[in-house]
Amino acid sequence: MITRRGALQLGGASALAATLAACGIPGTKSTGGTGSLQDAFAAIEEFWASHKKTGTLDFENWPLYIDVGKNDSDHPSLDLFTKQTGIKVTYTEGIQQVDSYFGKIQPVLASGQGIGKDIIVITNGLYLDKLIESDFLIPLDQNRMTNFYKYASELAKDPSYDRGNNYTMPWQSGITGIGYDPRKVGKKITSWDDLRDPALKGKIGMFGDTEDMPGCALLAIGVAPETSQEPDWRRAADWLTKQRPLVRKYYEQDYIAPLKSGDIWATMAWSGDIFQAKIDKPNLEFVVPDEGAMIWSDNMCIPKYAAHPVDAMVYMDYVYQPKIAAMIADYVNYITPVPDAKLVFAQEAKNATNADDKSYYRGLVSSPLIFPTPEDYAKLHRYRVLTKDEQTTWNSIFQPVYQS
Repeated sequence: MITRRGALQLGGASALAATLAACGIPGTKSTGGTGSLQDAFAAIEEFWASHKKTGTLDFENWPLYIDVGKNDSDHPSLDLFTKQTGIKVTYTEGIQQVDSYFGKIQPVLASGQGIGKDIIVITNGLYLDKLIESDFLIPLDQNRMTNFYKYASELAKDPSYDRGNNYTMPWQSGITGIGYDPRKVGKKITSWDDLRDPALKGKIGMFGDTEDMPGCALLAIGVAPETSQEPDWRRAADWLTKQRPLVRKYYEQDYIAPLKSGDIWATMAWSGDIFQAKIDKPNLEFVVPDEGAMIWSDNMCIPKYAAHPVDAMVYMDYVYQPKIAAMIADYVNYITPVPDAKLVFAQEAKNATNADDKSYYRGLVSSPLIFPTPEDYAKLHRYRVLTKDEQTTWNSIFQPVYQS
């Protein structure tokens, strides 16, 4: 019997039942449209009972978002997974932007076809919400989440965007704050309003999206994004519109190179990117502004019609072992969903035979960009969860800021 702990979290059961009542999950009989929890659980149990491990896994992720060995195609954690489980992994880095990726896979899934992937990594927000609402994700097998429930952080468990982890397990999380070069800016940046300083005209970068950019603008005007309403959105858009003449460009993932080269001096930035950029440019800084910053999670999920769902579940739970989580965090430098990875880094520091390695692992242990403190978390905010009608209004307010 599949456990109920995931689906019975606040809001999880009704949403799950409603989704399955609509059209069921692939490989199961129709739930008959009753929408009852009993039917929902029966459908999930029948689905997972009808699938077995195949020894094959197709995993689609973002670029530079997993540990790398001696060459770019060598991923030690994947190699170890194959050695331990016998499951061969085809790993691709085909996700560049969540909106364009959704636009690519949505018509395929809507036509009743698989996308050829067993795991995809999707950021919480508008497009993950759409995947869940459209019944494009397979509910997870809670029986195969042993490591998750043993080692996952409180950030990873029962998130507001997927109560009970019915559909998702976080891959990594990160903070959207401000990255800047103090030598260029000439002062310490502490506020979102510093990105409206006329002295920085033409040297400011912003994200061109409908999630991070609006969220940060809401924080700039003193409003918590999670509970914001339409009048707040319009005030935030006004803040952004007044800033626009100072902005050099609205970026996607391409802001780090101009920051490192000096084409821009201060920009909206993801915490892990700045951590990595500091290897080449140690003068760069990342700050959580006084008004707060956005925290997000990139989530592993199984798309509908996946050919190897059991293999996907085996892998998703595998990465929640502290040793494996540490291997990944060591390279990507984002917030790991496994706090005990810190113990692995501490042991590496203790075992290090040279001063550089010892200092490096001590730096990982103490990094707030990988292991935020409670004080850090107190300043971080989640995205606004929008209804379908709100999505239309929200987009009509914020898209013109960076599209015009």
